[in-house]
Amino acid sequence: MFHRINRTLPLHLMLLPGLALILVYSYGPMTGLWIAFENYVPSKGIFHSPFVGLDNFKYVWDMPDTAQVLTNTVVIALFKIVLSLVFPILLALLLNEVRIKFVKRGVQTLIYVPYFFSWVLLSGILIDILSPSEGIVNKLIQSVGINPVFFLGDPAWFRFTIVVSDLWKESGFHTIVFLAAITSVDPTLYEASIIDGANRWKQTRHVTLPAMMPIIVLVATLSLGNVLNAGFDQIFNLYSPQVYSTGDIIDTMVYRIGMIDTQYGVATAVGLFKSLVSCLFIGISYFLAYRLVNYRIF
Repeated sequence: MFHRINRTLPLHLMLLPGLALILVYSYGPMTGLWIAFENYVPSKGIFHSPFVGLDNFKYVWDMPDTAQVLTNTVVIALFKIVLSLVFPILLALLLNEVRIKFVKRGVQTLIYVPYFFSWVLLSGILIDILSPSEGIVNKLIQSVGINPVFFLGDPAWFRFTIVVSDLWKESGFHTIVFLAAITSVDPTLYEASIIDGANRWKQTRHVTLPAMMPIIVLVATLSLGNVLNAGFDQIFNLYSPQVYSTGDIIDTMVYRIGMIDTQYGVATAVGLFKSLVSCLFIGISYFLAYRLVNYRIF
């Protein structure tokens, strides 16, 4: 036993710096969650501000916009989760059928490039190309006799714009992940299916998709934890007060309450609520993954 401990001790010591970073930067700041139960006053600090119990949570629940903000968050997040799973799978399956290598690599590069840019940069590009007067998209729309659309200023179009632009940015990464899963499929399975008379569609349906199922379940499981995370960076850089009715989400509301209105206790209460719900959904998703496809994280 002591021999085993001596052999693995250097490996455990190598974990200490990473463990220290997690404790300092991940668990240490959690002491600030106590602000959610206080009428926080910066001059008094966390441990001397008046304790108010659940009053901050009640205040948020009684706000007139809370129900609409929750609806916007869930609707946008669900659309992002579903489409960011379905669309990359279709792209990966289609790219897998391309036999010309330089075409396949070129398409992979084109769809992957937006993933590397921040929403600060991409939002500036989207604001320009979606402008109702000078944007290239509206010029194309007008060229076929349709009135210009204010994509970022019309509440009816804002959610659609947010979801599609997020799909454009993020789908390349997931496509690469699914393509990697396809390349790991045993070629002999395709050979056996060809001998059995399976065409390309049947090979995809009965060989490729089942082989991709573990990674699909993994991506779907991790995505469910973001059911209340509709994308602060993206929406904050693209939204405006005129689209609050369909575009305001929990994170942007927390920003306004905490950073603009300086109601730190209320903002922390909303953030804590969001974290608890996300944690619950992650637990449910892992349970479903285990029950439905016998997926384990170890």
